[in-house]
Amino acid sequence: MKTDLSNQPQLVKESPFKSLIQNNIRNSSMIIALLFIMVLFQILTDGLLLRPLNITNLILQNSYILVLAIGMVLVIITGHIDLSVGSVAAFVGAISAILMVNYEVPMFLAVIISLVVGAIIGAWQGFWVAYVKIPAFIVTLAGMLLFRGLTMIVLEGKSIAPFPESFQKISSGFIPDIGGGSIHLLTIIIGAVLSLILIFTQIKGRRTEVNYQFEVQPLGIFIAKLIGMVALLNVFTYILATYEGIPNILIILAILIVLYTFVTNKTKAGRHVYAIGGNEKAAQLSGIKTKRMTFWVFVNMGVLSALSGLLFAARLNAATPKAGNLFELDAIAACFIGGASAYGGIGTVPGAIIGGLVMGIMNNGMSLLGLGVDWQQGIKGLVLLAAVAFDIYNKNKAS
Repeated sequence: MKTDLSNQPQLVKESPFKSLIQNNIRNSSMIIALLFIMVLFQILTDGLLLRPLNITNLILQNSYILVLAIGMVLVIITGHIDLSVGSVAAFVGAISAILMVNYEVPMFLAVIISLVVGAIIGAWQGFWVAYVKIPAFIVTLAGMLLFRGLTMIVLEGKSIAPFPESFQKISSGFIPDIGGGSIHLLTIIIGAVLSLILIFTQIKGRRTEVNYQFEVQPLGIFIAKLIGMVALLNVFTYILATYEGIPNILIILAILIVLYTFVTNKTKAGRHVYAIGGNEKAAQLSGIKTKRMTFWVFVNMGVLSALSGLLFAARLNAATPKAGNLFELDAIAACFIGGASAYGGIGTVPGAIIGGLVMGIMNNGMSLLGLGVDWQQGIKGLVLLAAVAFDIYNKNKAS
């Protein structure tokens, strides 16, 4: 007896090419959003946004937030939050000013002491979160109040300035040139070298995926994507080369991004961080020392908060009681906009950097347009709400 299949529902097999395109758009949605915002403000500001001077200012103005975002994304991945980073940055900046300005401690030693102070603060908060099991929201809220108060006390309500010139150059200096022309030659050379490294690593990564029989992009899309990445990199370095070259702070940021991306993607510690955020009880049962790992995540956040405070103090050339105000909200927003999940277990360092750049370009673009701070805060709030709503929508859709 024959069965009539004409009226039976048929499974439509999705095209692998279409699926691949959709996955890449989904994974690169924030990059697309960043490019869209850049183009939008470039048009609205009549070309002011992407001028060499303004791009350099964007890097200098957002560096301390990006440093905080790198540490904050690890905290959020583990399922916690840190509200104290702005106050810690202000407190460490005050300590560094007292050391360098009042007591004339050598810059290198003062920086080391400041970073150690940040680590101790992180250990203090990590102890209460990891071992005493007080919610991180409460611990770091207490820390925000405590270290803001200590900043006022040690500064006696006054600003301390100026810092030594060598310290200022950390945040406002540029790498020296090897030529004397109008174009910063060393920056162009660095761009070319980075392009070669990028091409090599991308090709090597593709070959590894092919050898392990993973699904890879079609060769044409891979080549087009690689050409686009190299072109963007060289355009960026050329724009910097037409002004003063690569800022010192950009070198520090690049080192941090590469280091923390490697740690989160390629090391056992990174896998443990994601495991804790995904399911802490399951991670503990599988042998991961969840308390110790959470503790060290907060120690790391303390060190990066201290570094952010040093960068901000060097940029401002002063330690002030109001330093670090709302830094924590910008860092948290950068992580969520960059794809981190409010539930923990999801997030990347590059994503947090992209989220920070989205916030920074929006701030800069709206300032160039003459929008007031009230409008800027409102728009940033809506963007943050939309990012978290998008995360929840994706989570519900996946389940």
